Amino acid sequence: MAKKSSAKTSKKSKKRSFGIKRWLLRWTLRVVSVVFLLALALTALWGLLNPPTTFYMLQESRRLGGVEREWVDMDQIAPIMPRAAVAAEDANFCLHWGLDVTAIRDAIDAGGSRGASTISQQVVKNVYLWHGRSWIRKVMEAGMTPLVEVLWSKRRILEVYLNVAEFDEGVFGVEAAAQHYFGVDAASLSNTQAARLAAILPDPKGRSASKPSSFVRKRTGQILDGAATIRTDGRAGCFQS
Repeated sequence: MAKKSSAKTSKKSKKRSFGIKRWLLRWTLRVVSVVFLLALALTALWGLLNPPTTFYMLQESRRLGGVEREWVDMDQIAPIMPRAAVAAEDANFCLHWGLDVTAIRDAIDAGGSRGASTISQQVVKNVYLWHGRSWIRKVMEAGMTPLVEVLWSKRRILEVYLNVAEFDEGVFGVEAAAQHYFGVDAASLSNTQAARLAAILPDPKGRSASKPSSFVRKRTGQILDGAATIRTDGRAGCFQS
């Protein structure tokens, strides 16, 4: 009798354990599905509408008491500016699907001393996520970037990037940056002015486009050469005709 009772208890315990596992699996799938659908909806939304702000902009606005920003469509931006940004930040922008595997491999080989984020990844970080080094953010960024690449055109990705990127403390977007540094609108930027703005993107609070250091001047020349190269070899074809 004791053996039968023990066997029944063991079966009940196994059934209970199996039931808990099924419940956990069911709810895990539901949560994942909800998160995916939410990400899909948000991605589709900002693919059609212009993001009114970002988490980082809100943080900086609270800290500084306001920020400078004015949205402009790609047609209102000097053609050199997107080419300069791509040449400076992501020369293979038109060739990859959001994650540049070659750049990631090179960054790993360099011991992590160089960045490997594409413009698409930076858009995902700026528009949907938060700044700061975090594996959680990196995983979310890597998961959402291909989704953005599928639902948005390359031209749209670059347009959003140029409108949410930080160019100085409290200065966001190329229109505000053009007025802030040079007193012109984004459509009137010269080749040199656009290249200088692109040169300060990695360190907008430590570099100046209107008072360029020797490094920024040198980088400006490199970016102008790169912008000319990608225009000639077709790597600007996905966002410019």
